[in-house]
Amino acid sequence: MTSFLGVPIIVDGRPAGNLYLTEKAGGAQFSDTDEAAVVILAEFAGVAIDHARRYAGLEARGADLERTVDTLSATLQIAHRVGGETDIEAILELVATRARALLSARAVVIEQQRGPEIVIAAGAGELPHGLVGQTVDASDSGAIVALRTGRTLRLEHDAASKRFKRDGLGQFGVHANAGLVVPLVFHRRAYGVLIAIDRLQHGPTFTADDQRLLEAFAASVARALATADAAATDRRSHRLAAAEQERARWARELHDQTLQALAAVRMALTSQLRGRDPERMAHVIVEAVRQLDAEISDLRSLITELRPAALDELGVKAALEALADRARRTGLEVHLRINLAYEDGRQPDRHTAELETALYRITQQALTNAARHANAQRALIDVHEEDHTVRVTIRDNGRGFDPAARTDGFGLLGMRERAELLNGTLEVNSAPGLGTTITATLPVRRRSDDPAGRWPPDSALRSA
Repeated sequence: MTSFLGVPIIVDGRPAGNLYLTEKAGGAQFSDTDEAAVVILAEFAGVAIDHARRYAGLEARGADLERTVDTLSATLQIAHRVGGETDIEAILELVATRARALLSARAVVIEQQRGPEIVIAAGAGELPHGLVGQTVDASDSGAIVALRTGRTLRLEHDAASKRFKRDGLGQFGVHANAGLVVPLVFHRRAYGVLIAIDRLQHGPTFTADDQRLLEAFAASVARALATADAAATDRRSHRLAAAEQERARWARELHDQTLQALAAVRMALTSQLRGRDPERMAHVIVEAVRQLDAEISDLRSLITELRPAALDELGVKAALEALADRARRTGLEVHLRINLAYEDGRQPDRHTAELETALYRITQQALTNAARHANAQRALIDVHEEDHTVRVTIRDNGRGFDPAARTDGFGLLGMRERAELLNGTLEVNSAPGLGTTITATLPVRRRSDDPAGRWPPDSALRSA
């Protein structure tokens, strides 16, 4: 090297590097003019480096901000889903899909702890068919280790990788070069683990930022699962309480009316066994037969209330007309209007058994509330089918109530649950002294769409 010129590159007052020139053309040494020109060039280089650093910082911060927004959006979406339903499987599917998108992972799997077992509850991405529903060895799997320690496992570590292949997803054909196993824990209760496999962009190893992001997301998911689980438990408790209350009502009906009346008949007949007056004996027998006929009629009414034969044999219109007749015999003035496509000959297929049962039970409960609790004298039942919905409205002139007030009754809860099970809605409008209006709007479903025409939830409400 026969000639050399070196100039520092300064960025924001600090050295960022050097600009070197060697071997000037022609063999001459570098001049002062050359130095001035290179200094200017170095200043331009410093400005360029400064701009590049600033842009790179802004771009990184923008990416971080975008990921944070995506995480918040996913968390809110899960929270909204939990607020609308308690289907844990649907919630877990949403969690797996959103977690995979957040981390750009090849696959995401959720393993849920169900008692002593670890079950693959949901998955998204490149996974073998039939994976969901399989049971993972709970003795020494990565999920158990993560839940026991409360810490995230990295699958690229030897011990975690061996567990994954031997006792975890590896036994079902899932391959992982790297991954994160994050525990889902809320208030010291374990719900399972969230497993992210192989980063697609700049992977396969997930970064420390990826891990922090997934851990924050997992905390929100665990909270959502706890909320959904609590809501489901609350519904089961209310359903059981409603079933017990219904059993108690039938027991009172049988004890206070039927059994006492039969005991009175028995006593009357027993008292005449010692008598010798045939005329008196004949009178007692006639009266006993009359009482037995009345009790048989009452028992038939109770059986009809439990499951009216007309609902199965003749349809919902006939069942509602019979229900209105029985209500009238108790002193309630009932007006009934029914406009249904099958019953009026506009459709060849009946509604499904679940829809007919819901229409009948909602109307039955509303009339029971009007007569027993609201002291109503009149009630109007309007059942109207239009387009793809059936709307049943029950209005009474009873004393009304505040729908927002807490109540120990399960009548409204049962009606609302029946409507929600059919993806319908139930509205209650009432106020003290102004009567009550109950409106249930249910989507139309016909037996041609559901050949079985059966509805397990109705029996479940009574058999819990």
